[in-house]
Amino acid sequence: MLAFENDYSEGAHEKVLQRLLETNLEQLPGYGADHYCESAKEKIKEACGCPDADVQFIVGGTQTNQIVISSMLKPCEGVIAAETGHVSTHEAGAIECTGHKVLTLPHEAGKIGADVLDDWLHSFYEDENHEHMVFPGMVYISHPTEYGTLYTKGELAELSAVCSQYGIPLYLDGARLGYGLAAEETDVTLKDVAEYCDVFYIGGTKVGALCGEAVVFTKENMPLHFMTMVKQRGALLAKGRLLGIQFDALFTDDLYSEISRNAIVTADRLKQVLKEKGYEFYIDSPTNQIFVTLENEKMEQLKQNVVFSFWEKKDEDHTVVRFATSWATRMEDVEKLAALL
Repeated sequence: MLAFENDYSEGAHEKVLQRLLETNLEQLPGYGADHYCESAKEKIKEACGCPDADVQFIVGGTQTNQIVISSMLKPCEGVIAAETGHVSTHEAGAIECTGHKVLTLPHEAGKIGADVLDDWLHSFYEDENHEHMVFPGMVYISHPTEYGTLYTKGELAELSAVCSQYGIPLYLDGARLGYGLAAEETDVTLKDVAEYCDVFYIGGTKVGALCGEAVVFTKENMPLHFMTMVKQRGALLAKGRLLGIQFDALFTDDLYSEISRNAIVTADRLKQVLKEKGYEFYIDSPTNQIFVTLENEKMEQLKQNVVFSFWEKKDEDHTVVRFATSWATRMEDVEKLAALL
C-alpha cells in the first residue's frame, strides 16, 4: 500500500533517532531540566530572532492547543477561531472541556481576514449585552491552515494589529509550520511569525520528530506556573530529554528546514501529475496537503492500493479527498501513485 494519508505516518528522521541513541544511557535531570532541552531552546530562540522568548516543550498538538489556550484565558473568555480551525473541528472538544468556548468566524480558504475579525470584535463591544456573553480572549490561527493555505506576512501583520488594538493575544498553531515556511510562494519567515504572534508552536510530530511541539512565548507573556499547568493536563514527560534531544537535532544545521522542503517538492510533483491527468482540485494549496475531487467509483478503486484521507462529500457521486506528503515521502512512491492515477 502507498501511504498518503497524513504527514505523521513515519517515525522520525534518522538524525533525530541517531541523537536519541547516542544519548540513551546518559543520566540526566527529569522534566526538561537537562542541558539538551536548554540547548534546543537557545537554538529555537536564535532561529526565531527572539532572544527573550520563553520556550517550552509539550508532547503533542492537541495537548499544546488545550494548555496554551486554557492557561492564557480568563474563566469568562473564549478563543476566536475559523469555522474550519483545528480547535473548532478535530480536537474532540478539548478546548470546551476546559470550560472555554470556541468562538467561530467565517473563513476564506481556511484563513481569518483581519477585516472580518475587526468587524466581529467591534460588534461584540457595541452590543449593550456583551457583559452577559463569552468575552473574546485570544485569536487562534494555524499556518498552514486546515486546507494547507498560508497567511502572507501582510495578513499576519494586519491580524496582529487588530489583536493589539483589542488587547488580546494572537496564537498560531504551527503543527505543520515547517511545510508552511518551506513553500516556494510564501513571504513569511520564522522571524516574522515570532514578530507578529504573541505565542506559537513549532510542530515536531509532523515534521521529523517522533513526538513533541515547541511552544514559543514571544512577548515575555508565558503564564505564571505554566509548567505546572502542563503537568496538571498530563502532558509533562518525566523524561523531558526526549523532546529536547529531538528539537536540538532538528535545529542543528538547519535540519528542520531541509527536511520540510522534501514535503513541498514531492507535493509539487504530485500536483503536476494530477493536473496533467485532469483531476479537479478542491482548493489550491501551496503546501503538502492536496485536496482533489474523485468520482466515488474511482475512489473505491484507488483505495485498493493507496491510503489517503476522506475530507468531505461533494455530492452524491463525488468525494473530496486529501493526499498528504511529508518530510519522509519518497519520490518513487509519488511516481507509483501517478501510475495508478
